[in-house]
Amino acid sequence: MAKDVDTSAAPPSAEQLRLALLKEQMAEVDKQEKLRARENEELTKFTNSFLKDQVNDDEIAMVRRLVMNAVKNGKYEALVYSFPSDLCTDSGRAINSSDPQWTETLQGKAKQFYQRYLDIGKPQGYKLKAMVINFPGGVPGDIGLFLNWAPERK
Repeated sequence: MAKDVDTSAAPPSAEQLRLALLKEQMAEVDKQEKLRARENEELTKFTNSFLKDQVNDDEIAMVRRLVMNAVKNGKYEALVYSFPSDLCTDSGRAINSSDPQWTETLQGKAKQFYQRYLDIGKPQGYKLKAMVINFPGGVPGDIGLFLNWAPERK
C-alpha cells in the first residue's frame, strides 16, 4: 500500500483532474514551441552561414577527419557534408532524379565544396556524388555529399 497517499482524504474532483491534465498539456506545448523556435533559429543561422560565408579551415579539416575515419573503418566512401535540400536552387529535385546537371543547382558552401572537389579531389582520383539522404513527409529533406576513393572496376 502506498504511504504517500492519504486514503482518508476526498479524491480530487473530475474538474481538478481535467485542469491538472490541461496544465500538463500546456506545459508540453510550451516546451515543443521553445524547441521549434530554437531549431528554427539554428537553421536560420546555418542557412545564413551556408549562403554567405566561405568554407573555412575547420570545415575542410572536418572533411579530412571524416575521410580518415572511414578509411580506418575499412570504407571507400564517406558522407562529408550535408545540408537542407531547400538550399539547392531547385530544392534538390535534380539531385533526387540524378540529373547530370545537378551541380548547377548548388549554392553557397555546397558549391564551394564542389569547386574544391573539382580543383583538388578529382585530380587526385576521388569521386563525388550527391544524394537525398532523408525524405521527411515524403519530400526531399537533406542532401549528402559523398566522397569516394574506391578502385575503378574493370
